Amino acid sequence: MGRRVAVYRTAHFNAAHRLNVPQWTEEQNKKFFGLCNNSNYHGHNYDLQVRVEGEVDEVTGYLIDMKVLKDFIDEEVIEAFDHKNLNLDVPEFKELNPTAENIVWVIWKKLRNRLGEEFNLSVRLYETPRNFVEFNG
Repeated sequence: MGRRVAVYRTAHFNAAHRLNVPQWTEEQNKKFFGLCNNSNYHGHNYDLQVRVEGEVDEVTGYLIDMKVLKDFIDEEVIEAFDHKNLNLDVPEFKELNPTAENIVWVIWKKLRNRLGEEFNLSVRLYETPRNFVEFNG
């Protein structure tokens, strides 16, 4: 009989971004995005929570090796986003506005590509202690 569990791994990264819709006027962008439209960018201290769910392996007793999950997060998120300007340095955001909603979706896709299909994946991203988004696929 299988045991379905969820494991969690947290991580942290710092990144700058500017929220801007290129098709809009400067006035429209400033009105809609406010301070987040600063032409000199602004930054956040992001907290990330990754949830992996599935069946526990009867032999190892693991759902997933947490070191492997840590490595996936380090390689796909921390190395790619930490201390970067998301608009300028991260290819996924060259044409995609780096809102929290889009950032969590990009992170989910990157991690989904590394995990086996037998796992369910959920990613939660805190932009501030009071504002967070979650994507479950």
